[in-house]
Amino acid sequence: MAGRFFDQWQVGDVIAHEIRRTVTETDNLLFSTMTHNPQPLHIDAEAAKASEFGQILVNGTFTFALMVGLSVGDTTLGTLVANLGYDKLVMPAPVFIGDTMRATSEVVELRASKSRPDAGIVTFRHELINQRDEVVCRCLRSALLKIAPASA
Repeated sequence: MAGRFFDQWQVGDVIAHEIRRTVTETDNLLFSTMTHNPQPLHIDAEAAKASEFGQILVNGTFTFALMVGLSVGDTTLGTLVANLGYDKLVMPAPVFIGDTMRATSEVVELRASKSRPDAGIVTFRHELINQRDEVVCRCLRSALLKIAPASA
């Protein structure tokens, strides 16, 4: 399903996104190095082993990006004007190599754009959940979406 237009959403709409993703060592290493993040918990197996986690901890910004990415196809693909912001980002549980992630999205607010009559703002609550049903990441995303074109 492609993304929905602003006027196709209702507060309370919930989507359990079908795409799941198992996090690999390569994902974590590439993301950490591409973003110049030298945190030993993410890239040094021996340092991570000596930590309270006992293993490599997946880079949190990768975790956040994966959560948003898993949601795009069902929420904003083809209808997005711009992402306006992300709020209340939390990571209540760690992500490890080999964890399989799934995402959910809920519409928590809708409002017309004051500056764009052809668009409106949808606020989504996104959650990323691992194979143990633990929420590992959560945030609010405000997205400026197009209004559906008038049918002829």
